Amino acid sequence: MTRTVLTPAGRGTFAHGVHPPERKNLAADAAIEVLPTPTQVKIPLLQHVGATCESKVKSKQELAIGELLADSEAFISAPIHASINGVAGMQSVATLPNGRHVPAVPVAAGENQPSAEDLFKDVFGGDWPTSGLEQYAPEQIVQAARDGGLVGQGGAAFPTYVKLKHNPEKPIDTILLNGCECEPYLTADYRMMVETPSPIITGALLAARACSAKRVLIAVEDNKPLAVDTLRRAARGTDVQVVVLKTKYPQGGEKQTILATLGRTVPAGGLPLDVGVVVINVGTAAALARAVLRGKPLTHRVVCVTGAGIERPGNLLVPIGASYRDLIDYCGGLKPDAARVIAGGPMMGFTLGDLDTPVTKGTSGVTVLTERDVQRPGETNCVRCGRCVDACPMNLVPTRLALASRGKDWDLAKKYHITSCVECGCCAYVCPASLPLVQLIRMGKAQMPKE
Repeated sequence: MTRTVLTPAGRGTFAHGVHPPERKNLAADAAIEVLPTPTQVKIPLLQHVGATCESKVKSKQELAIGELLADSEAFISAPIHASINGVAGMQSVATLPNGRHVPAVPVAAGENQPSAEDLFKDVFGGDWPTSGLEQYAPEQIVQAARDGGLVGQGGAAFPTYVKLKHNPEKPIDTILLNGCECEPYLTADYRMMVETPSPIITGALLAARACSAKRVLIAVEDNKPLAVDTLRRAARGTDVQVVVLKTKYPQGGEKQTILATLGRTVPAGGLPLDVGVVVINVGTAAALARAVLRGKPLTHRVVCVTGAGIERPGNLLVPIGASYRDLIDYCGGLKPDAARVIAGGPMMGFTLGDLDTPVTKGTSGVTVLTERDVQRPGETNCVRCGRCVDACPMNLVPTRLALASRGKDWDLAKKYHITSCVECGCCAYVCPASLPLVQLIRMGKAQMPKE
């Protein structure tokens, strides 16, 4: 069957990239379930790009869902709220999937918790108007995003209000919702688009109003026809247009999405606003609708639990701060041949060393791979085949960057634009020498002296 690709100005795809096995069938048909409230959540005070928040609660203080837990006066930051009804414990330390240690506040669950039905309805249910939104001033929408602690739910976790804040020097003409979810295995965004399209559409319209954007687009890969149809039905009578892009990894990278959809190239070192675009994830749009229309902060998100090493793959609505162990146990636990647990997907995710690591606002999934999945030939010498160059969507030379990082040659790393790497993993995926290219580049970016 021929796949239809409809784009306003782009080609429906981008240069380079790869086509790893999708394996989304494991969880694609699993409807969103509500994770039973854990006995305790541990809420990190850094879940976003920017400054760490400071705790605003005391030990043994009783908290309600949505109550302010931590905040920061820094411009690039996002407040954090209690995700369950309970009692705050003494501030401790949490380890994020990338290995970073950050302060955290544990909250022990109280007896009075909302039912699964009530919680799902509170987050996604009810009416989501697509008309009359002019009653909300742009400044009001931006403030609601800030007060609600909204960040990008696609993984980058950049504070949403900063993106939406009006910049007279760089006017925005297009709001682009990213529904590509190109990472193999993961289906959290897909299930939201299929099951809860209404808040996504409303959030898109509110984001456009905040930015004074005249055009609203939702980009979805053509391997998700049900999501495309559902969103188009929900968008009837509005100016929201659903754009179908060719399936290729990393189509969900915002620079690749902009190029494929609009034919615009974000300059090296630049941002989407440099080409008149604001990109937000579909989950972020739904959270924006809830924050503006209902005054509710971001306390829960949908997480995909998947992989051949999990007993019952699924998509769960979970409170921020729940542990990966809580999610895995609810999905039946690990299979005997489970070998690796990844925060995120296999291309860009981080291998977990501790299942008690907490879920954050940027957690989109947990993938459990088996021994067979992780089998890989041993590392050999680079054969100068150029496959990594052909695959890199950013037009970089990954081998040069990886070797410069391994040798701590920072001048060479800068010469080859290491900061432009989006760490998508295409290079490592195609390398016949099994070089850990993206891991080396990621390490180099972390170790390179700051100017």
